[in-house]
Amino acid sequence: MTAEPNFTAMHDRMQFYVDQEILPCCATVVFRGTEIIDQKTFGFMDLESREPLRSDAIFRMKSNTKLITSVALMMLYEQGLFDLDDPLPKYLPEFSDMSVLSEGATSLADCVPAEGFITPRQLLCHSAGLSYGFIEPTSLIDQAYAQAGINLLEDENLDLDELCARVAGLPLVYEPGTAWRYSVATDVCARLLEVLTGQPFDRVLREQIFEPLGMVDTDFWVSPDRAHRLTTHYGPTNLLDPMASGLVKTDDPIAGHFNQPRKLLSGGGGLVSTVADYSQFLRMLVNEGEWTGVRLLKPQTLELMRTNQLAPGVGVEFLNWQMPGTVFGLGFAIKAALADHEPPASLNEYHWGGLSGTHSWVAPEANLTGFCLTQRMPGFLHPFSQDFKSMVYEIASE
Repeated sequence: MTAEPNFTAMHDRMQFYVDQEILPCCATVVFRGTEIIDQKTFGFMDLESREPLRSDAIFRMKSNTKLITSVALMMLYEQGLFDLDDPLPKYLPEFSDMSVLSEGATSLADCVPAEGFITPRQLLCHSAGLSYGFIEPTSLIDQAYAQAGINLLEDENLDLDELCARVAGLPLVYEPGTAWRYSVATDVCARLLEVLTGQPFDRVLREQIFEPLGMVDTDFWVSPDRAHRLTTHYGPTNLLDPMASGLVKTDDPIAGHFNQPRKLLSGGGGLVSTVADYSQFLRMLVNEGEWTGVRLLKPQTLELMRTNQLAPGVGVEFLNWQMPGTVFGLGFAIKAALADHEPPASLNEYHWGGLSGTHSWVAPEANLTGFCLTQRMPGFLHPFSQDFKSMVYEIASE
């Protein structure tokens, strides 16, 4: 019998980030197949009280929500409720008359009619021509999003219907399908789920995914009886240096953004969850769509989700988002080519993460899965998550 790897070096590295007050907390989990081979917590629920991070702590999952939304939509695809290349206006008529910004546009009037319609496939792989409103705040399109009241980092007073109406009233950044740009596309997917099912988005997720997988603490808000388990959220005092010490509280666990039901059920970033709950979701992915005796997706559907859906020559590159060799499937980023420092077993890894420092990845070639959770924004693509992943690969291969 082969002994499991010793992850002490990785633990020491994560503890370093906490000791240096770069992270307030961190929870890490590593799977071999569907079995947990390492699990550890570091840091604190709250830096002021110094209460140690609980094993059942509740985290703001941010864009890890996108993976769950994408799975839910693909479950409806399996049921034949839509086709991936259907024109989106078939279900959301507000997207029927879209325009595209002209190259070098200096105002929203500098645009031309879109040649084609957005499709669900393009929404799922972020090639629909939409934007986010905060990724490139000085750009013409993101300024237009802000002026239209589309700010998903701060404004929770829109519902998905109104959000889509506002997005559809603005030009696209490019012709659908011709480029990759991170965007509100997964929130549009959430609205599509509502239209296709005739149910609110939170109910769809609860009935389709959370209840079947036993994800009892995953929701869009934290009830009063669970508020003591919600981690405090922080931001760095020095935004320019990701390795600088110093954190400041940005969301409170008792009187913060997640302590009451919110109007905006964001499919792109609205969920909270726990290590135990998210482990169930990842096990389902690793086990080819089935877990706890319930099948959510067919293996061939998951294979489609893990296959590049971008047009030839299009990659995941935008401003400072440089991810060489990365393409996008239906809800997942995919490592299609290796950088010099990356191990061969990471090829075909599929992954994504959230702005508060939640990151998960599945590596079929290595039979490894990992995720690390913290509550530091910005935290996506932070060195701590890169260290976690690279050290897990290195240790597990020894």
